[in-house]
Amino acid sequence: MSRSGWWELSAGVWAAVEERMGPVTGAWDVADGLTCSTAAVLSTEAGHVFMKGVPAGDARGRAAQAMEAVVNAAVCGVGPRLLWQVTAGGWDLLGFEYVEGRHADLAAGSADLVLVADVLRAAQAARAPEGLPSFADRFADVLPPEQLGLLRGDVLLHTDTNPHNLLVGCDRAWLVDWAMPAAGPAWVDVAYTTVRLMEADCPAGEALEWAAQFPSWEAADPRAVQALVTGTCRLWERQVGVRDARHSNARYAALAA
Repeated sequence: MSRSGWWELSAGVWAAVEERMGPVTGAWDVADGLTCSTAAVLSTEAGHVFMKGVPAGDARGRAAQAMEAVVNAAVCGVGPRLLWQVTAGGWDLLGFEYVEGRHADLAAGSADLVLVADVLRAAQAARAPEGLPSFADRFADVLPPEQLGLLRGDVLLHTDTNPHNLLVGCDRAWLVDWAMPAAGPAWVDVAYTTVRLMEADCPAGEALEWAAQFPSWEAADPRAVQALVTGTCRLWERQVGVRDARHSNARYAALAA
């Protein structure tokens, strides 16, 4: 996805943003983020704002940003607060409270794992807003109805807890980029994060010990966990082929071992 910096946007975009937040006195572009085409930290006399956006013609990107706006009230305290939404000059833009942090280190023994657990625990208290897509529906093409039923729930799920979406500050973590939310069982984000630990070379046994601190994971129906594993592996094999999916699928299979 091609990126545009703040200073490459049009004067019309600048004016629309400044109408919401006052004169921009400085900006530095942010290269991270797979779901946006522009991202920057904007400075004003009142402080910093994180801005992200997609072209107005990007229907998929705009839908993801609309989802972020819908769930933001439910994730305040877990993720940054949405301050404004602007459509101008061919761009759909979101402005968020700026939080100071770095990407989480999910390797074995990392001190970040405590803070990541704290923010995931807090996130499990959030109920999914009405009308949010069901997590189970993502697997409608690869799982039978009886397994799909095991993946339904009313907790607001992030579903993409990769290290870039986990920002760690001096004493806490934030879960950012809520572009793929869903309603489902509370343990799902724990499962996804446990796989991310394994991707960071944390041994499967240690990753599962980390997951065991969450009551939602300990109480998860083993049949439901197996449904997640089966559905995810089938989708990944469909996308990249059995051979290229084997390493990722092995990590998911460890969840149900």
